[in-house]
Amino acid sequence: MARDPHASAAPYRVERASLARSRDRYRLACLAFALSFLAIGLRLVSLGFAAVEPGSGGIHDISTTVHRPDVLDRNGRLLATDIKGATLYADPARIIDRDELVEQVASVLPDINAAELREKLKQGRRFVAIRRELTPKQQAEIYELGQPGLDFIEEYRRVYPVGATACHVVGYVNVDNKGLAGIEKFIDDNPQLAMSSPENAVGGEAVTLSLDLGVQHVVREELAKAMATYRAKAAAGVVIDVHSGEVIALVSLPDYDPNHREQALDNDRFNRMSSGVYEMGSVFKVFTAAAALDAGSATLRSSYDASQPLHVASFTIEDFHAQRRRLTVPEIFIYSSNIGAAKMALDLGIDRHRAFLGKLGLLSRLSTEIGESASPIVPNPWERLNTITIAYGHGLSVTPLQVAAAALPLVNGGFAVTPTFLPRSRMAALREAPSVVKPSTSEEMLSLMRLNVLKGTGKRADAEGYRVGGKTGTAEKVVGHHYEGSSLLASFLSVFPTDAPEYLVLVMLDEPQRVAESDNQATAGLNAAPTTGRIVERIAPILGVAPKLPDDQHKFDEKVLASY
Repeated sequence: MARDPHASAAPYRVERASLARSRDRYRLACLAFALSFLAIGLRLVSLGFAAVEPGSGGIHDISTTVHRPDVLDRNGRLLATDIKGATLYADPARIIDRDELVEQVASVLPDINAAELREKLKQGRRFVAIRRELTPKQQAEIYELGQPGLDFIEEYRRVYPVGATACHVVGYVNVDNKGLAGIEKFIDDNPQLAMSSPENAVGGEAVTLSLDLGVQHVVREELAKAMATYRAKAAAGVVIDVHSGEVIALVSLPDYDPNHREQALDNDRFNRMSSGVYEMGSVFKVFTAAAALDAGSATLRSSYDASQPLHVASFTIEDFHAQRRRLTVPEIFIYSSNIGAAKMALDLGIDRHRAFLGKLGLLSRLSTEIGESASPIVPNPWERLNTITIAYGHGLSVTPLQVAAAALPLVNGGFAVTPTFLPRSRMAALREAPSVVKPSTSEEMLSLMRLNVLKGTGKRADAEGYRVGGKTGTAEKVVGHHYEGSSLLASFLSVFPTDAPEYLVLVMLDEPQRVAESDNQATAGLNAAPTTGRIVERIAPILGVAPKLPDDQHKFDEKVLASY
């Protein structure tokens, strides 16, 4: 029986067909899996790169902060700069698990309000700001969470490397990096300043100030020590180049750290040098003496009867260091005689007295790069009693910075140089400064100020070799509606070296107490004066002021004493 040759091949054909169908199904399955993974991958990529378009579909836009120039001291040391920071935000459309995201963000930022953030994420907006000014560590930790829907905006953040040291000059910025106070605000108001200033060390924009960071540090440290030693509630000080008007240092304590701008809102941390007005006490006798000498109504040989208290209406004016005799002009100065100063001013005349103070800028607001000072409180009308009390520093309230500025022509040869916080040459300053007192008046005032340190109330301000001269001021503060003898404002206005003036220093202590270190007294000669002496000893070498050898200093001092 013959066999069909095709019969044995049939099973193989069926098997091959079955295998082919299996391979097709396998390929289709693989393709399906591949397409699924591709779809998932594309979705993840689209979520990762989805752009938040400003102004569309309820999406909120936030602009990056303004880049600011560096701020440098006169020697190129950094006072303020920008660093790149980050703002954390969320796009709710990209979030997979809202509760998990909030929980993880709160683990990195524990002070975040989790309930409030969760509610914001439900509101349908595409942009929800979570935290500005993240630290690099916080940004890295958020990044490590790997949460879809979280992202960062790069912004500039202002930092102040020296903290509070120069805060009242440099100022601070808001969260958008815009200046709110001090030089920071001045930069925003004068954008051309950075463009016209020298570049910083790496070629970026910078604004250079007249401040010397070393001097600034010394003044702040010594004032802080004085506050602690004399238990004062506040302290302030300024150092000014008497010829250029450059402010080398300005400090007001308590101060604040501009890296923590919220501290500036504390009412007790304001700038007492330019924002507070005070009756400065006997420091004003420098202006009384200068006015009389300049007008010729008195000379260094003139004398006034200070043997009895002065009675004016219901007021009795007495001397703290009463000598009970006739006093010469130098004696009025070194004994700080209120009676003598009042009579000197009356001899000068009300109109000339007021005009002289106005000419020095004590009756109008002072304006500098860190902003306008507080307005002085000037009596109106100005009568005989006003001239009497203002002669020894009561009845006219001014800022300490005004007092320092007004004293410059009394020690620099007569030129009314305006204080500045920007670099300025002495030649440029003198070209613009009017002459407001005679050179001879300036010479006589320097002699009186040095004499006061040698023989008078300023003895404790002496810094060996630097010929410090100055005038103390101890003023009773007004509490309620009367002067309070236990609440004093102590100050010392000084210049050094008096034989060749370079720098003016004004130190003020608010309500110093009677302590053992000041012989249980609270007057300026025992607290503000020694504080000034310590400042001068430390800053003179920084400023390049060479001390004189004892023999040379004694020769100068003998000449001053001979005139007395």
